[in-house]
Amino acid sequence: MARPKPLSELIERSLGPVFAAQGFASTDILASWAEIVGERLAKACQPEKLEWPRRRGASREQRPEPGTLTVRVEGAFALELQHLVPLVIERINRHYGWACVGKIRMRQDRVAQAQRRKAAPPPLDPVRRGEVALAVSTVSEAALRDALDRLGLAVLGAQRAR
Repeated sequence: MARPKPLSELIERSLGPVFAAQGFASTDILASWAEIVGERLAKACQPEKLEWPRRRGASREQRPEPGTLTVRVEGAFALELQHLVPLVIERINRHYGWACVGKIRMRQDRVAQAQRRKAAPPPLDPVRRGEVALAVSTVSEAALRDALDRLGLAVLGAQRAR
């Protein structure tokens, strides 16, 4: 019987070729991005691609020249990141223990993040909830009644948010 494998092994094996196509040796930089640059920077930017310079007569034992990391950054945050580039390069290189990044190229774009979740709205007043339930109770088709109920709750939630 085969031993259970950690999820990290399976992810690395399946996503490794995808990241390799973008110049990343592993998924580590994406997984550790917040740890490397800090939560504040990680919310506004993320690594996209690492380009390595072509080797010219170098042996395999030598470390490659530092690469250029392309970072996707939110438009308004680009100027601040531009001032922090030396610090970000230092943190990345310290994380890996060698000078793997020598330059950062920024590309302004939206940064998709799982952290960007809206806070749950406060619970709806039971009286208002009862009004919605009463209004849709005369609808005989269950699917339509449920849809109208959700719509009513969404409308009341939007009114509360204002």
